[in-house]
Amino acid sequence: MSSYTIVPAGGGLSYAWENDHVFVKLAGSVTGGMFSIVEDNLKAEFALGLHEHRGHSETFYVLDGALKFYMDGAWTTASAGTTVHIPAGVPHAVKMAGGPGKSLMIFQPSFFEDYLARLAAMTTQDFADAALQQRLAEQYDIYSLGGVPPE
Repeated sequence: MSSYTIVPAGGGLSYAWENDHVFVKLAGSVTGGMFSIVEDNLKAEFALGLHEHRGHSETFYVLDGALKFYMDGAWTTASAGTTVHIPAGVPHAVKMAGGPGKSLMIFQPSFFEDYLARLAAMTTQDFADAALQQRLAEQYDIYSLGGVPPE
């Protein structure tokens, strides 16, 4: 008998924050830890400061709108239909390019969904604790290198 997974539109573990709404489409528990797939519905204000991942890669497939990526000292815009692959060790920042959007993200290996679950369980007080945020981020291979670079 075959083993397969079907996740319908709007399905998957759902996590909503101020600037995005995330659906975990495939978790590492389904893929044997090889990768996870996340749908990220991004508000116009979404922005991630300069950071890197030392042990995992990220691939973004822009479904709607446009995202701006900062890599190698310059910003580039990725519109709908564009794929951006960021290997481990590449510093990058991400923000919206003028409006809301949606991307499909692939994390290799998987575990990013565990970080999302930890964030979802946090209190407002936890989010205000910068030291806790840094420890948690680094536990999940997110190393801050600064804020959002200017254009």
